[in-house]
Amino acid sequence: MLLYIHGFNSAPASHKARLLKQRLEAMGRGNELTCPALPDRPAYAMAMLEEQLSRVQPAEVTLVGSSLGGFYATYLAEKIGVRAVLVNPAVEPYLGLQAYLGPQKNIYTGATYELTHRHLEELLVLDVEPRKRLAFQLPADRIDADLTIRPADERRTDAALVVEAPWLLGFRGSLPSRALARLHDLLRTGEDS
Repeated sequence: MLLYIHGFNSAPASHKARLLKQRLEAMGRGNELTCPALPDRPAYAMAMLEEQLSRVQPAEVTLVGSSLGGFYATYLAEKIGVRAVLVNPAVEPYLGLQAYLGPQKNIYTGATYELTHRHLEELLVLDVEPRKRLAFQLPADRIDADLTIRPADERRTDAALVVEAPWLLGFRGSLPSRALARLHDLLRTGEDS
């Protein structure tokens, strides 16, 4: 299973989710993608994601999290032990989203809600110190990558990733400048190179 986790005020109809779906369908693997429409409340979103993940073995799952979805994916990767790729992951969204407290509108669904301090408190509970570096590869697909990893601080790793794969063109402007990354064979073997 490939579980795409969308970001703040986003939805399964987002550009990145659609690109990933199109690519998997072109490979004849569209049925492997799941992209739930997450509720605005982090506690409810995490409960939904954990419920979906409870139906499969961790080794059978790869998460792709974008923005706030990257924050959620980090939590899940650490808690459950699943693989993940983070696309411009939110870091400390309980701080970054303070500027957005108040009325919100989902840009894809039009749903409205109020972003409150309760949302931020629920995000704070999900903050983890990642122990692992994570990377993503679609099995059986040819992706040439050059990955440079260096410590950013005691909690994060900076990674520069140059990828040669035509279907990633839509991601080019949003590939992570701050990412938790592991070499590709880690996904196959479970061991660092």
